[in-house]
Amino acid sequence: MGTDTPHHEFQVGDVLRVSCPPAEGRVAEVSRFHASVEWPWAEIDPQSQFKWNGQRAFGMSPDSSDWAMSLFKTDPEPWNLHVGDSCLVGIPETLVRIVDIGRYDPPQDVGWLPRPHTMLVGTD
Repeated sequence: MGTDTPHHEFQVGDVLRVSCPPAEGRVAEVSRFHASVEWPWAEIDPQSQFKWNGQRAFGMSPDSSDWAMSLFKTDPEPWNLHVGDSCLVGIPETLVRIVDIGRYDPPQDVGWLPRPHTMLVGTD
């Protein structure tokens, strides 16, 4: 959650309508199983104990759990992407139920900036 997100006390069981307007990404790698896209919303955290490469992998099959379980989608779909292509990455409007909440003080070291202070885990 960003610093401009209004504070709300989320609870397990809450149902949320989530979405993220598409942003442009560039395809960095393609394999038989994944298309990796340079992530448009975060930057690599140079102080992190993790060495995140700035990319997010998307499953190469509409039947893969990677594709089905991710809220984020690409346009065009990963199986139509090639290295160097531009694509859009976003979250189509989706209803999710919160199944777990992580709150971190100090914010969680995940490899990118900004470091999150709250993480919601949900299922649709």
